Amino acid sequence: MDSEQDVAAAESVLPDYAIPAQRRGELLKVAKERGAITVVESASQFAVSADTIRRDLDYLAERGLLKRTHGGAVPLNDVIVPDIPVTQRSVARAAAKGRIARQAATLIVNGETLFIYGGSTTRAFVGELGERRGLTIVTNDLGIPGAMTPDTARAVYLVGGQVLTQSQITIGMVGFPEAGPISADTAVIGVGGISERGLSTTILEEAAMMAEMMDAARRVIVLADATKLGRSVFAHIGPLDKIDVLVTDAEPPPQLAAALSESRVEIVVAD
Repeated sequence: MDSEQDVAAAESVLPDYAIPAQRRGELLKVAKERGAITVVESASQFAVSADTIRRDLDYLAERGLLKRTHGGAVPLNDVIVPDIPVTQRSVARAAAKGRIARQAATLIVNGETLFIYGGSTTRAFVGELGERRGLTIVTNDLGIPGAMTPDTARAVYLVGGQVLTQSQITIGMVGFPEAGPISADTAVIGVGGISERGLSTTILEEAAMMAEMMDAARRVIVLADATKLGRSVFAHIGPLDKIDVLVTDAEPPPQLAAALSESRVEIVVAD
């Protein structure tokens, strides 16, 4: 059994969250790990009042380390990020995205109707659909019609809205004026992060459109390379149980893998 001196020595190295500097440092660490923190959860975790946590978050926000949100905060580098050109995103981890795209294409059968949310990985996915026939595609990606093999699609529909010029996508409603509700066999979505909390993206306006595509499809396939696994960013899209299949290039971290299993998500790791 440890002596009283050993116990005292061990306790002396534990962080004292009554000290503002140590508590604020831990708050910042937790925010970066989780992608977001709330006042209520943090007050319970650090055994201090909600007002104390609010003052801590204000302190960190004033120094440009966090962004305050209603009821909590998010890391500043995970708030709305610059609109990175899709050409740059296509180059980043291009080999991994290519493997994911090829694997995802094998899940599509002739004659399906697809919702495809625009992005570098989903654009690579479209390029792998050359052997499919009779597809109907609804997308917000301005580059997808030109990236397709002519015989692949029976029809391609581009939804309208605000144009994000760097990303070459539109942000708006999933549908067409006076056409009534539309639906699809499969929605293919790329995300900014996937964690136990669910799916997320760095641009607020994208989240609602992605969620709308997922809700209107009978099957949801999410494409996410290894850098997105275990990551939670600014805008929440939906919970894990909205996903049917996750196609990635690496095994998810244990906690995320357990959460995906509990939500009955099929995990496909591209070779």
